[in-house]
Amino acid sequence: MRYGIFGDIHSNLEGLEAVLEDMQNQNVTHTICIGDIVGYNSNPAECLEIVRALGCPIVKGNHDEEASEDREISHFNDLASSSMQYCRDQLSEEQKSFLRSLPMQRPVGNFTVVHSTLDGPARWGYVFSAAEAETSFAYQRTQLCFFGHTHVPHVFIKDSKVHEFFYRKIEVKPDKRYFVNVGSVGQPRDGDWRSAYAIYDADENTIELRRVTYDIAKAQQKIIKAGLPQRLAERLANAV
Repeated sequence: MRYGIFGDIHSNLEGLEAVLEDMQNQNVTHTICIGDIVGYNSNPAECLEIVRALGCPIVKGNHDEEASEDREISHFNDLASSSMQYCRDQLSEEQKSFLRSLPMQRPVGNFTVVHSTLDGPARWGYVFSAAEAETSFAYQRTQLCFFGHTHVPHVFIKDSKVHEFFYRKIEVKPDKRYFVNVGSVGQPRDGDWRSAYAIYDADENTIELRRVTYDIAKAQQKIIKAGLPQRLAERLANAV
């Protein structure tokens, strides 16, 4: 089985469509979404319906949670809060109800998926370092766990201690555990503007990071046309 594991789409329709096309070309047999389908970009409703139509396991991201609620969003930064109001306006009540129903984490096959951390998924903590990954490993009951939230593809590998790497393709060793960030479809922050996702080949025991080009100019134009902050359009190209 070949699992296409993706997330942090953030309403980027062009990025999502390109990633799904690449999954088909790479003979992906199962899709998994690690959350944050909505937020930031111009097509939250369209992206949500595409992901729902896949019928795949999905976990909730922090933007999915905020978009589904009717509460104060002042704790978000300026870019996130302005785009969140737009997102709430675009989504139907039924779509918001669906987002509210999503679990924070879930097992899939022989691995686990979560948006942020395993020690407190509802606190939306970020894992950038080996020390931060160590805490999640204490709660990891499977050899593999895939996550997102930082928009930076990274792998943390635990044996006697935790090692951290940027990766392109790794072999899963039986005596190690892995906490793997699959990057972002819709708003990469690792200096590479291309959409990112991971393929876990359960038969070959490999994890591969894929980078996919998409029509970034079209996505940027739609952000501006929607009245969203221009900085969101610029951020797609800057990838920071």
